[in-house]
Amino acid sequence: MAKHSKIQSQNDYLRQWLPRQESYLHHLLDQEAPPEDRRCIICQQDGVYKCQDCLGEPLYCTGCCRSQHCSNPFHWISQWNGQFFEQSCLAHVGLIIHLGHDGKQYEPEDLLEPEDLPFVSGPEFQLKENTMVIVDKSGIHRLEVRCCDCPNAMSPDIQMFRHRFFPASFNRPKTVFTFRVLNDFLLDSLECGTSAMNYYSKLQELMRVARQWRQLKTMKWHGFGHRSDNPSTGELALFCPACPQPGINVLFVPSWKYTRSFVMDGNFKAKHLHPIKPFDEVWLSDGLGFMVGKDRYKMHLAEAADTVEKSSCNNHRAVNQANAAQHKLESTGIGGVACARHGCFVPHSMVDFQKGERQMNMDYALCEASRHNMEGITRAVTFYDINCQYNKHFRVRDSCYVQYASNFIEGIGRIDGEIMETLWAWLNLISPAAQGMSSPHRKECLDYQMNDSNFCKMIRMKRTLCRKYKLARNGISESGKAFDRLDEAAPSHLKTEWLARERIAQSSRLNDPSAMDEYEINIKKAPSKKEIELRLLEEGNARNAAPSRRSVATVDINRIALLIEVRRIGRRSTETQRLDIARQRDRLQGQIDGFARSALTHLGEGFDADDEPEDLNVDILDDLHDDPADFTETSHTWTNSPELTVIPLPSNLGMSLHEGQANDALHNLRIYLCNKAILFRTTVTSVQQAVSLHASIYTKTRKQMMKLEPGQDQLQKYKPLLHEQLKISTAVGDPNARGQRNESLAWFWSVEVDLGGPDQSWNEEYRWREEMILVKLEMDWTCKFFLWKATQWGDHMQESLEKRLPGHGCYAGRQSQMYSLLAQDAQAAFQDLQNVLIEAGDE
Repeated sequence: MAKHSKIQSQNDYLRQWLPRQESYLHHLLDQEAPPEDRRCIICQQDGVYKCQDCLGEPLYCTGCCRSQHCSNPFHWISQWNGQFFEQSCLAHVGLIIHLGHDGKQYEPEDLLEPEDLPFVSGPEFQLKENTMVIVDKSGIHRLEVRCCDCPNAMSPDIQMFRHRFFPASFNRPKTVFTFRVLNDFLLDSLECGTSAMNYYSKLQELMRVARQWRQLKTMKWHGFGHRSDNPSTGELALFCPACPQPGINVLFVPSWKYTRSFVMDGNFKAKHLHPIKPFDEVWLSDGLGFMVGKDRYKMHLAEAADTVEKSSCNNHRAVNQANAAQHKLESTGIGGVACARHGCFVPHSMVDFQKGERQMNMDYALCEASRHNMEGITRAVTFYDINCQYNKHFRVRDSCYVQYASNFIEGIGRIDGEIMETLWAWLNLISPAAQGMSSPHRKECLDYQMNDSNFCKMIRMKRTLCRKYKLARNGISESGKAFDRLDEAAPSHLKTEWLARERIAQSSRLNDPSAMDEYEINIKKAPSKKEIELRLLEEGNARNAAPSRRSVATVDINRIALLIEVRRIGRRSTETQRLDIARQRDRLQGQIDGFARSALTHLGEGFDADDEPEDLNVDILDDLHDDPADFTETSHTWTNSPELTVIPLPSNLGMSLHEGQANDALHNLRIYLCNKAILFRTTVTSVQQAVSLHASIYTKTRKQMMKLEPGQDQLQKYKPLLHEQLKISTAVGDPNARGQRNESLAWFWSVEVDLGGPDQSWNEEYRWREEMILVKLEMDWTCKFFLWKATQWGDHMQESLEKRLPGHGCYAGRQSQMYSLLAQDAQAAFQDLQNVLIEAGDE
């Protein structure tokens, strides 16, 4: 009979366990309560402490707990507080590790024992000067360690080492590592991974039992040990406490404030190989967490149309990769949805990719995300790095930025559209180990990891919202200054017109995204020097026009360019270079002589040289990548050099032409800085030289303008040019680049902006005020979410006590207290922050 009996697989054991799951969960919760008599198993006195690591989790009184753990100092204990067991440690019962005399206590007679000291609960019970941090395989412990002080005793670090503690320092060690945690680490490293199969290769059933344990813990955390019904779609997953959820943290009133923001993205590292026996798989939580249910998802994929297309937008990898099948993989990655404002995964919205990030996959994810706790919410905004391609077939568009950027959409506030990229790091920790798992096991691990990510976001939400509040306050203050400048400068009729155009754009955005082009900055190029000369001629003012057949601007540019070249070469010039300089000087001198002869005829004596060689600011050349020694001045360089000759202009004409020349220089400067940003990783020497040339021309021209007593408007428009303003900014070439949201460009990037349309300084100020409104609401929603959870668990506790289920009641009480404390802590932090700002005069 033994020969013909079937060997049971791990999946067979899972099937046998499923009917027992409810019973296991009941007994797991029942262990949360103490025995009815609550007696110490050693002395039969009042039992207060339960050891989680001793066999059977026995109950001890304070003295017995201390004595029983002298040889097991790294066990974890819990203390009964009258309602439930709360986490404690052996330091609270007065446990001391003695390193001398074979671990036995040997102290002077006049030293007080722990029993002689007054009872003080908490860490204050310890003698702090001897408290050490001990890192063990079971966790990090803080215990009092006493070394032997006898005359012939070994040094403290050697005493610790002989007790199998490796000290982190050697004179006065405060941190030690146990030998077993070091051995465990070496074994882990040797096995090249932290997966269960590698780490505990001798325990063949660990992976199956771990799945069962994970399932029980998840059911317990989400309250299904206290309910008679089974979990449904997404109910074994936490969600964001700061997002509006009708019936949980908001009493819904239709408004832009109740907008759900979603960010969508794909992760190609979370791959999955084809399972060996897909017919033999056992599903414990299909569709109950973050990964979608398999059957309905398969039906969607079978019915959805698969449109094969190439991306027309910047050759997006995600779109083009969708057409490449990988036959060795069941899943080429995962994609899904998270809340864009806080970075929490949305339950039941994560899907597997079969080929790549196809639209049919992300359609399903988005539809499932829009079902989760959105009853009554009619407004949602999606952020997707390929939104322009995703919306291609039903939104014809010409421009990405203003039509899809969150800065221009009402009710969004300030959002990081790439926040989901940071979330993948959590999942990528387990992706290599999960790649070869069975399909249900892999999804359970991904669900567990995403749940942990959301839990960490939840408990840190207080800190996140406080940070956002401070940023909003600063943003309002800084953007308000720019808004005030715009408001003062803009005529009232233009402001009225802008508001009307803004309302039309916002109301038309959904049906016609091109309406958002209203937010494009209107650029009207300032008049160049040639245009000013032409205008003077057309006005018949021939006497005030430039007299030379060659433009004054051209001569001046040639002059400064030659000056830069001479200084760049310096002493290290070759014969060929000196010959080239001599020829350029000869041509330049001819141009200057021709201008001077023509000027005497047309302008008479009304012009003079209003510049000196020392006025020419060539410090800007420091930005070149050449050796500074190349700019060394020599006496022969400055002797009889036409590049040092200043072109004379009459004062009544000079201001207009200087303005044109300054406009030309700034325009060219912007062009070359853009080129430099684009060519950042290539050879940019020639571009940099052009940047230096036009920066020098502008600086020289501005100095000449200052001598002609310019008006206030000209002083505001033509500001000094600083070295740091000529640095490359990726915001120039890519306004959507990550990290550029709060970066401001130098003044000369907007010197030609015409007041023909809404200005972004107005938009920035409005968005920051909108952000402040949302953050204050989110603070309130977070507190209400915690209170809702506390009430929910409080109801579970009451029901459990009525049903005479003490363990269930104890656990529910512990959970209720946790959420109550989270609510109290958040409320106090939010109130304190606002009070501090009020006292500082910020409100």
